[in-house]
Amino acid sequence: MKARMNPFAAAPALMKEMLDFSGKVQGSGLEANLMELVKIRASQINGCAFCIHMHTRDARAHGETDERIFLLNAWRESPLYSDRERAALAWTEALTLVSQTHAPEADYTAMRAHFSEEESVKLTLMIGVINTWNRISIGFQSIHPVTARSEAA
Repeated sequence: MKARMNPFAAAPALMKEMLDFSGKVQGSGLEANLMELVKIRASQINGCAFCIHMHTRDARAHGETDERIFLLNAWRESPLYSDRERAALAWTEALTLVSQTHAPEADYTAMRAHFSEEESVKLTLMIGVINTWNRISIGFQSIHPVTARSEAA
């Protein structure tokens, strides 16, 4: 696989603005683990290897377990996620697939049962941010770091 271009080199000022906005959303006050789960789940849906690689590492750095990361794609069938996380993950799926789901009332109502109005905006912005990063990474074929496997692996 070969990257199509480096967007940071092609449009540095605009990409810096995107990084700054992402940082503001990340620092908005929602739980770090919850935001990493949202970013991983949206990236799984979109098939963004670069972002999955980045955010699974970030989630581990915030203390997330491998088991919860591995089962995230099947969160509905696992008891490992809280009701608040489930509501956030359902909202993530609804908005990531918005052309198909049209953000159903049931998902919105479930999310609002666990998130204040302000938190709902923060969560929705995080979902929008990761979807934008997914499109940048997939569109320009960003390549995640690769660690060489040993012969024993």
